[in-house]
Amino acid sequence: MYSVSIKNLTKHYGKIRALHDVSFTVDEGEIFGYLGPNGAGKTTTLRIIMGLVYASHGSVQIFGNDHQSSAIRNDIGYLPGEFHLYGNMTGQGLIEYFQQFRLQKPPVLREQLLNALDIQPSDLKRKVKFLSHGTKQKLGLVIAMQHDPKLLLLDEPTTGLDPLVQKSFREIVLDRINNRRTVFFSSHVLSEVEAVCSRVAILRAGELVAVESIENLRNKMVRRLQVRFHGSVPGNLASVPGVTRSQIMGKEVTLWIRGDVNPILRTIAQTEVESFIFPEPELEDIFLTYYNREG
Repeated sequence: MYSVSIKNLTKHYGKIRALHDVSFTVDEGEIFGYLGPNGAGKTTTLRIIMGLVYASHGSVQIFGNDHQSSAIRNDIGYLPGEFHLYGNMTGQGLIEYFQQFRLQKPPVLREQLLNALDIQPSDLKRKVKFLSHGTKQKLGLVIAMQHDPKLLLLDEPTTGLDPLVQKSFREIVLDRINNRRTVFFSSHVLSEVEAVCSRVAILRAGELVAVESIENLRNKMVRRLQVRFHGSVPGNLASVPGVTRSQIMGKEVTLWIRGDVNPILRTIAQTEVESFIFPEPELEDIFLTYYNREG
């Protein structure tokens, strides 16, 4: 069963097109990344899923039900990208206040989250308006996750968090997947997405340009191979299947490879090599490739 199913989602703000004909699904028990530059439509998508904004066209289903059904609200946790907390409440009071909206869903993960996110007892006693941005972000994560929702919708969840807390967040997310929960989050931290997501959607100017597993994205990526030969350079490198471009400077060769790398590896192995550099493609390179391809 799909946790989230979006079909032909379109949203206009007057003459401004925020989303156009967006369709994808998020599987149960999946970590799904939603990528795109500022203004691409990521936040609008999440707000529509939550029922905070109405779509101009299209449909959204959560667990097979209409996304505005009250029956599914208790099974969702949501962290908006920009949120304002009640400044005169203490951190503890704020967490308990939001839990009152889900009395039938006890905060079974609260203590685990407070420890994992390094929220100190002194932070919980202070008024929220005196807390740092990072601590407020951590409180937002606790509020969104403390009732152990089946679906987590997170908009830039690690904004303002230090690297150690970001690592703890990734561990929490992976633990939720082990418990058959679903996480759908947007992020600008591409290394974070790469570390935890099974699939990603890439959004540009309100339109999807890709919905792929990270493995498939890597396979489609043009990778750069740098080789320095000990002796003469083989003369047939440019004609090897998968080589899209070549550059030769003396004994140093740069090759751009797409798809299966075995043909070029077999060719190179026939000649003595002095150095060989063939890094794994990073998600940032993949993202920029799709983004530039569209414009």
